[in-house]
Amino acid sequence: MRHITIEIAAAIALTLGAIIAFATNANAADLAVTGAFARASATPVAKSAAAYVTVDNGSDEDDAITGVATPAAASAMLHKTEMSGDVMKMEHVDSVAVPAHGSVKMSPSGLHVMLMGLKAPLKEGESLRMILTFARSAPITVDVPIHGVAANE
Repeated sequence: MRHITIEIAAAIALTLGAIIAFATNANAADLAVTGAFARASATPVAKSAAAYVTVDNGSDEDDAITGVATPAAASAMLHKTEMSGDVMKMEHVDSVAVPAHGSVKMSPSGLHVMLMGLKAPLKEGESLRMILTFARSAPITVDVPIHGVAANE
């Protein structure tokens, strides 16, 4: 009897785990990543750069970008730029909210992905691969075209 009880408990635990995983993960098709671009490195020895995307959320649930990775750099982090008095400041943020039926647009003067420890200079006309991770949705891989040094889109 004890053996059957353990098997039933294990089956229930596995079933509940699958239900919870399904219920908390939005379909990646609910999110669309558009307008991706990065700026070319200003010099051949530059070790950092920025990338930008727009994320549209077509689902009924809020989501958030919680991480970024790329093979082009040692690390990638979410950052925001804002004025503090007369000084423009850039700081790390843990996540970026993407509201239900809404969007978030990264831009050179606001939210962006900071690429640090570049493995090679970013060259105009090339692209880099970036993986966005989300609080609810599956990760999305994006090919990010590299535009000119002063590009805004």
